[in-house]
This record gives sequence, C-alpha cells and structure tokens, in this order.
Amino acid sequence: MAIATRFAFLNLRRHLCSPFSSVATSGEALVSDVVSLLTHRRSKSRWTHLRSMCPGGLAPAEFSQIALRLRNSPHLALRFFLFTQRRSLCDHDLRSYATTIHVLSRARLKRAAQGLIREALRISPDTEPVGVFEVLVRTYRECDSAPFVFDLLIECCLEARKVDAALEIARLLRSRGLSPKVATLNSLICWVSRRRGALEGYQIYKEVFSVSDGGNVGNPKGVVRISPNVHTFNTLMTCFYRDGAADRVEEIWDEMVRLSCAPNVHSYSVLMAVCCEDGKVAEAEKIWDEMRVKGIEADVLAYNMLIAGFSENGQIERAEELARELELNGLESTGVTHEHIIKGYCNVGDVDSALLVYKDTCRKKFGPEASTIHALTVALCGQSRVFEALDILRGAADSSCSLPKGESYEVLIIGLCLEGKMEEALRLQAEMVGKGFETNSEIYTAFIDGYKKKGNKGMVEKLIKEMLDMQQKVD
Repeated sequence: MAIATRFAFLNLRRHLCSPFSSVATSGEALVSDVVSLLTHRRSKSRWTHLRSMCPGGLAPAEFSQIALRLRNSPHLALRFFLFTQRRSLCDHDLRSYATTIHVLSRARLKRAAQGLIREALRISPDTEPVGVFEVLVRTYRECDSAPFVFDLLIECCLEARKVDAALEIARLLRSRGLSPKVATLNSLICWVSRRRGALEGYQIYKEVFSVSDGGNVGNPKGVVRISPNVHTFNTLMTCFYRDGAADRVEEIWDEMVRLSCAPNVHSYSVLMAVCCEDGKVAEAEKIWDEMRVKGIEADVLAYNMLIAGFSENGQIERAEELARELELNGLESTGVTHEHIIKGYCNVGDVDSALLVYKDTCRKKFGPEASTIHALTVALCGQSRVFEALDILRGAADSSCSLPKGESYEVLIIGLCLEGKMEEALRLQAEMVGKGFETNSEIYTAFIDGYKKKGNKGMVEKLIKEMLDMQQKVD
C-alpha cells in the first residue's frame, strides 16, 4: 500500500521539472567538494574547512543539492543545515528548508522534521501554509520522499491552530490521490470539533473517510481508500459528549459497530459517562459488565466514570467498592477518583467521611478542584460547621489548588452572618473582592439580616443604600 501510494503520487508530479536544475554548472564543483568534505573528513576538522571552502557562502539551490547527496545520512544533513544557519553560510529559502525536511522525513526523524516545518511556516509569514505544502510537493520527487512528510505538515498546522490550512492541505492531498494517515485525520476531526463544534467535526469525518449518509465507507475513484479506526469513533463520541449531545454519542457507537470496528475501553468509558449523566447508572453498570465479559480491561478513566455515576446517584458504598477494586487491580487512583468520592459523601450528608477522603487527597498531593471545595463548604455550613469550612477554603486558596469559587465565599459569608460573626464575615468579604469576585444581593441581604439581629441600625441603613445603588447600576 505504501509503495503504491508513493508511486501514485510521483506519477502525478512527472510533468514537473527538477526544482534544483537551476544550479549553475560553475557551482557543481563546489557542491561536489562540500559533499566530499562532509562525508570523508573527520568530524572535528570538516566544519572548519567548510567555512574556508565557502567564503562567499552557499546559495539555497547549492545547499539543496548538497543535502540531496547526503539524504542517506540524514543526521549529517541536519547538522549541515544547522551549521549553515548558525554561521550564516546560507540564506535559506523555502526550497532549501523543504529539501532538508524531506531528507529527515524519509528517515522518519519526526521531531527534527517538525522543527524545520515550524521554522518554514515562521520564515514565510506572507506565504500561507498551503504555500509551504506546494514547495514540498515540487521537491517531493527529487528528494525521493515519503507521504509521511505531509502528515507532519498538517500536524504542525494544527499545533499552530491553523485549522483551515490543515483542512485545505488534506483536501489537496486527496485531490492528488493521497490521504493523510488515519491518526492525522483523527487529529483534524478533533481540532475542527473543538473550534466549530462536534457536528462540523462529524461532517469532516464524512468527507475525509468518504462516508455516505447511510454510514458506509466509500471508495471514490482516484483516492486511496482509508477506513476509520476505533480512535476515530472515540474522537467523535468524546466531542459529542462534551457538546452535550448524548443521542449522537449513541449514534456514533452504532455506526462503529455497523462498520465492524471493535470498541475499546475508551469507547465504553464515554458510553458509560453518557448513561451516568442521564442518571441511568444501572445501564452504565450493564455496559461495564459487557466490557468485562469481552475481556477488555478497565483503566482508571473507566473506573472514574462509573465511580462518578454511583457517587452522584447516592450509591457511595458501591463507589468506594469500585475505588478499592481499582487499586487492587494494580491501578493508581487519581485526584478525580478522590473528588468523586468526596462529592458522593457530601451528597448523602456524611461530611466526616468526606473530610477523611479530603485529607487523604491532600496527603497524596492531589489538588482538589474548586467544585470539590465548594461541595465540602456547602456540606459543612449545612451542619453549622462554618469555621471548619473556612479553614478548608483558606487552605485551598493558599495552596496550589484551584481558586475557590465565588459561590463558596458566598455560602461561607452567609453562614458567618447567620452565626452573628459579622467581623469574620466582613474580612472574608474583603478577601473575596480581592480575589476578583463581586458582592451580590444575597451577600448584602445576609449582612443586613446579621446587623439587624445585632441592633446596628446604622450599618443596616448603609448596606441597604449600597445594595440599592448596586442594583440600579446593574439595571
């Protein structure tokens, strides 16, 4: 397949003349001398001799010819490129970059090739990435390159958030009878989904895999046939799940099964997450059992999905049982595992157990999320344990944990006011404002009620006026 793909591409480029044929005959001797020097001289001395051999530097076309003759020594070709760049021996253009990129790509030196592609994209700000693509196409045959180089270009475009350019390059490849690798297409689908939504990502999936409206993979004339894999469907399912389109997740699952693509643990995890979010924990457990029957080992993500479902559904004992099973199976629990358990205990009102898990979380250096801090704050304040909640919030704010939510400050301030701790409430309100959160009507009302109980009419009147002024500004 790879050989057929390469020749299909080369046949399309036969009408092109060699991009390096413009090297003057007078420069051919210099090219040969430099190649001989680089390949025969000892490493330490050749670079010194190279500078004296090329006092006027090298033209980009001359460099390209030298790099071509070094294509079976890709590491040496890269060192030569970097030397000429560092010593300003060559004012490299897109073609000399392209030659070196091809040499590195055909040797599968991915990281080095991508580094030069990124540079090529930067040195030609007036040239769209498609311009770099065209230069790579024109130099492809001369360099005896591999289609892999275009996957690297697309990946670099996506890395630079040039999604439209990556799409255009993929389409241009398909118009020439080639297709990027499935992994590259999966990345393209993922990026389009993130930027434009899962529905748009699905349209790209249909386009690049030639999927009909009936969900069948086609084989259009003149295009290399390529089929989606399990990672393709996982990408689509995950994107639809993030977009809140649970029904589409199930549709993608059905399409995957129809195309005889076996789901993996990630596929099952997303499907379980959809069921748990809909409160269908029993269905999620059936999916879990099906996965285990098929011999698919659960990973931490799969465990966390089901633990979350049990915790949110009030089945905290079942969640704890799964968390223990996770570690017995040689897997390590994560901060997410602990947070689901903490929230689960808070949901059933078992704050003491939640605190024990929270302390274990901190001991393991897992930084609790703001939502977990908020769940503990609400649960503790609900049991009139305001100062315990305050200690947790301040501990989170002082550590590297996520910044506590504004709602957490609100719950605490209201709790302090209810207990008549007005000075503490004022200090906390000042801290809250310092964190960038605004004082809302609920907080004003809590202060007003607290000062009424204290009999402080002056503060009550002042706060009522402030609250009315704030509401007028909002209106």
